[in-house]
Amino acid sequence: MRKLLFSMILGLGLACTDNPKNLSEPEKAGTKDTLGGKKHEMPDIETGLKEKGYKTFSYKEGDTTYLMQQYYMVFLKAGPNRSQGSTEAAELQKSHMAYLERLSVEGYTSLTGPMGDDGDLRGIVVFNTATQKEADSLAKLDPMVKAGRLKVEVHPWWVAKGSKLN
Repeated sequence: MRKLLFSMILGLGLACTDNPKNLSEPEKAGTKDTLGGKKHEMPDIETGLKEKGYKTFSYKEGDTTYLMQQYYMVFLKAGPNRSQGSTEAAELQKSHMAYLERLSVEGYTSLTGPMGDDGDLRGIVVFNTATQKEADSLAKLDPMVKAGRLKVEVHPWWVAKGSKLN
């Protein structure tokens, strides 16, 4: 079990790196910052996001203005059909991991990982999509969800653009 959990964490850690939609630092509106090696004005980033349908707003704290974006936190919960045999469950897990990696590579997710216990909540995926409907649809295409081994619960979540875990 510990070996499986480690491989899940290692595999899901890919979702935290090299995401083309992620930015390296919280965005500061009205200032220049480096994104992908190019200088950009933060209002241009906010305008571009809004044109694509993303929900954003600016938040000022002291001398710093942060560009906030709505992401979608998906809770992966134990589903109603967990009776698969070990071989089928292993194949579903392999397909699940490949699907999550694909979502990360294509820029749909910003953070993904399993829970550290064996409770009803099995994992969390943060989607970087313009709408909750899109996040919900993509989450429900996961092979584990389609098989009923997992079910999803989606919630909007506001975060400063480019935030990172410390």
